[in-house]
Amino acid sequence: MVLKHNNQLPNQHFRKQWDRRVKTWFDQAGRKKARRTARIQKAARIAPRPVDGLLRPAVRCPTQRYNMKLRAGRGFTLEELKEAGIQKKVARTIGIAVDHRRRNRSQESLELNVQRLKAYKAKLIVFPRNAKAPKKGDSDAAAVASATQLQGAILPIEQPAQAVEARAIAAEEKNVNQYMKLRYARSEARTLGAREKRARDKAEEEANKKK
Repeated sequence: MVLKHNNQLPNQHFRKQWDRRVKTWFDQAGRKKARRTARIQKAARIAPRPVDGLLRPAVRCPTQRYNMKLRAGRGFTLEELKEAGIQKKVARTIGIAVDHRRRNRSQESLELNVQRLKAYKAKLIVFPRNAKAPKKGDSDAAAVASATQLQGAILPIEQPAQAVEARAIAAEEKNVNQYMKLRYARSEARTLGAREKRARDKAEEEANKKK
């Protein structure tokens, strides 16, 4: 065999024992059944509490790319609990998640989650620890007897409507060049500091001339 040019000598590796490193997945159906059984057992264990767990706040997704969407957050802020009239130590005992690190950056998010807490509180059925001697805040016997376990999500988060209603263009809007209007607005914002400095210097010159 004649080798031409500067080629690499073949060094074939045929004994890799690849069958030892193949990951199989033959128990997919069995694992699916095991997960389903675990969900049913958990629902029976925590009954009559909701299957979905704790009530979570509605928060905006981070970054400008995703902030138009609402999703479930980690827990309600202390300010939201205070506005809804729920004590922070009591909140966890009635199925409300609390996150003391979160802050309300807008009034809209605060009002949205306060309404969420009030709606949950209106539908809440609190079982008394001692049926013979119920305490303040416990539900009555009729409500307790009619209680059923909630299977779905607790107060599902609905996405706000983003679509803008179509309308006819007004006559005065047709006569305005919106592109140039934006250009002028950007130019004014960019040169605001320079124009203010020019006006300030001119006022100082006029004051010095009068002296």
